[in-house]
Amino acid sequence: MATRSNGSSGPLVFISAAEQSADLHGAGLVRATRAACPTTRFVGVAGPAMVAAGCEPVFDMTRHSAMLLSAIGLAGRAASMMRRCDRLLRGRPFDAAVLIDSPTLHLPLAGRARAAGVPVLYYIAPQLWAWGASRIYKLRHRVDKLAVILPFEEAYFRDQGVDTTFVGHPLAEQFAAQPIDGHAVDMLRSRGSPVIALLPGSRRHVVEQILPGQVEVATRVAAAFPRAAFGVSIANAEVRPIIDRLTRSAGVAIDACCDRHAELIEAADLVLVASGTSTLEVAFRARPMIVMYNASRVFYHLIARWMIHTGHFALPNILAGRELVPEFMPYYTSIEPIAARAVELLRSPGQLKAMSNGLREVVGPLRAGRASQTTAAMLLALAGRQHQAGTSAPSTGPAPLKSVPLAAVGRETKMPLRSPES
Repeated sequence: MATRSNGSSGPLVFISAAEQSADLHGAGLVRATRAACPTTRFVGVAGPAMVAAGCEPVFDMTRHSAMLLSAIGLAGRAASMMRRCDRLLRGRPFDAAVLIDSPTLHLPLAGRARAAGVPVLYYIAPQLWAWGASRIYKLRHRVDKLAVILPFEEAYFRDQGVDTTFVGHPLAEQFAAQPIDGHAVDMLRSRGSPVIALLPGSRRHVVEQILPGQVEVATRVAAAFPRAAFGVSIANAEVRPIIDRLTRSAGVAIDACCDRHAELIEAADLVLVASGTSTLEVAFRARPMIVMYNASRVFYHLIARWMIHTGHFALPNILAGRELVPEFMPYYTSIEPIAARAVELLRSPGQLKAMSNGLREVVGPLRAGRASQTTAAMLLALAGRQHQAGTSAPSTGPAPLKSVPLAAVGRETKMPLRSPES
């Protein structure tokens, strides 16, 4: 086992993020930690955002996240990364390890860190309240501190014997820092009324599944509102050809919006959004929405429905504990009910305003925390104790597994999975 630091320099922290969203959250954490303690060094599995923030990379998994987090788990590059990280953790005097989301990858890696004598901070909890609750033993046995981003998670994991702190949602600080071009918003609104935004997601397979239905809904709305204007957000160059192909034959004019994602949401009277992180952004901007996802019906009925304990799927409805926004998930068999709901909402300003007010209310607690700064303070405290002790304290072992009724989490709702794209 490597000898720990002796206090002559700042903490040395191992960090790992396997997805692009985690890379952004990790970058925020690196910046916040170094602002509080400039001599802190970060080394680990890092994407471009974390590298730009000052992390020394040994592996970049963000380009391969779709493969890594699939059912094959740690095959291929993930297994190679795991071996390299294991050697790194045992060979260098790390004061703490930070693992961000991605439990398929990071619960095993947490075990490697603990075996190397490195205390673990897990940032963004596995959704054990939704499925896979048996993994609580691994979480409790391998993780010293858990930083959670949804308010109800703190009580849930504390009741399960995990030292947990709600830190706020990292997207809140990202959205708050994002500038909005008011002129662009006005230009989008000038094209017609009402304005409907289509957000089909950022991954090719999701866009292929969701955008055709969104386009069909748009054609139904255009029939009811001849002056309506439509815009589709193009998340990246990879999905642009798919979006161009699917909107070209739509039968209704749909403007392509590149680099105007936030402005399109701000301009919209109603947003048709693929389930995922974008639902939370729409909620933060208090825009009325309809959430759509079209997963495999066969997979859902044969497997997923028996594994998922859920009353709602969309993140805004999870937070509200009720159906605040219409959700058509995990799949839909007809566009007609979605189109009918969209037309009904657009004809009812009162319903749209009530939805907007409800969204402001449910995201309020997420704004209250300063996720990066609070998690940085947790990390420095954990690394500081390790720094002073010279070695990690032995684990006292896990407490007995408690059974927590799902109804006790998130009001009357059985809590669902994190949205498919988040």
